[in-house]
Amino acid sequence: MHIAILTFEGCNELDSLIALGVLNRVRTDDWRVTIATPTAKVTSMNGVVIEQMSTPEEACAADAVIIGSGIATREVVEDPAIMNVLRGLDPARQLIAAQCSGALVMARLGLLNGIPACTDLTTKPWVVAAGVEVLNQPFYANENIATAGGCLASHYLAAWIIARLVGKEAAESALHYVAPVGEKEEYIERAWRNITPYLPAPTPVLA
Repeated sequence: MHIAILTFEGCNELDSLIALGVLNRVRTDDWRVTIATPTAKVTSMNGVVIEQMSTPEEACAADAVIIGSGIATREVVEDPAIMNVLRGLDPARQLIAAQCSGALVMARLGLLNGIPACTDLTTKPWVVAAGVEVLNQPFYANENIATAGGCLASHYLAAWIIARLVGKEAAESALHYVAPVGEKEEYIERAWRNITPYLPAPTPVLA
């Protein structure tokens, strides 16, 4: 399994790196999580230099993709070179999630047609202008499409992806690891309260 986190110049470290950390709590030989950048290096909004682990082309072939956020997302959606590649994203064969302003990328790619989204308050007007209803909640998913709003909602996207690809037990274990000591049960309960309504119903076991 390959999970790619699309990360652009001016990225928000919390959006990409929290998800990276949570996703990497899955310890199986076939599980790979990468930061996918359009260039060899990108510099975050706070000056952190992040090296490329995979490319946007590889992200389009991944099992799951998170579209990260940042201060230059409006420039990203106006960049034909990047957007032409990202048109290879396909929710029919991969999970596609967006963090904060990543929802604007989704909207411009036509991935949110008829699907409401979550995003951060700064990005909300741009996503609304793109014709997408923005919800006042941290997480929403519709089949293979998910969005989260607010930097600290990034673990919801990671847990949703783990639950979809590996199972709820693996997702709960990942959340338990990163949750604050003394608040782990409360933290996990809140996460599932937000995620569970958007997970596929369990397949009945036939007697």
